[in-house]
Amino acid sequence: MIIITGASRGIGKFLFEKFSEQGNDVIGIFNSTKPEVTKPNSMYMVDITDFKQVGDFFTTIKDRLHEVVLINSAGANYSGFAHKANMELWKKTVNINLFGTFHMIHHALNVMRVENWGRIVNFSSVVAQMSIPGTSAYAASKSALWGLSKAIAAESASKGITINTLNLGYFNIGMITEVTPEMQEIIKAKIPVGQFGDPHNIFEAIKFIIQAPYLTGASIDINGGIR
Repeated sequence: MIIITGASRGIGKFLFEKFSEQGNDVIGIFNSTKPEVTKPNSMYMVDITDFKQVGDFFTTIKDRLHEVVLINSAGANYSGFAHKANMELWKKTVNINLFGTFHMIHHALNVMRVENWGRIVNFSSVVAQMSIPGTSAYAASKSALWGLSKAIAAESASKGITINTLNLGYFNIGMITEVTPEMQEIIKAKIPVGQFGDPHNIFEAIKFIIQAPYLTGASIDINGGIR
């Protein structure tokens, strides 16, 4: 069973479609963006910042839960200088990117620990590794995932559960498509390989993580060499 948050658009949607094409039992979670028509019982509307809603979701699908792979793709961004930040938007970003991710992990772990098997993949960002003005909320929430993953990796390794973080660079899907063409060229010029990433790189990395029981607590850069 593969569970993907943020599955109605961007990278989450791409992963949902690719894993489904390969015959996996995949469930997607969405909230603000409604998905395109898909097969029954494959998409669920859940506000991942609501701990109870997440718990109710896991209860609803409990009979399908076996060898769970949780891919935390849902994310939000807010841009604003710290001294002028809108606190509601700042907190909302952290709530989705950090608390929402943890809510999913918390409930998934209770299933994984019974089975002595599980895979958790979190998405961090190159933004958290660079000094980019206006990104304090996003960078804080995404960098927090590194410590979160390492602590849970230590707690869960004896139960056959791995948790790893992929630090994504700029891909030709999702948020980058909302940036002006001029800004896209500026960003692209900073990437050593000279282009935005193909999301297949993310898909292949996750497939490897699923098959690699000795890989846990890792923070893996997929960013074309940008620093």
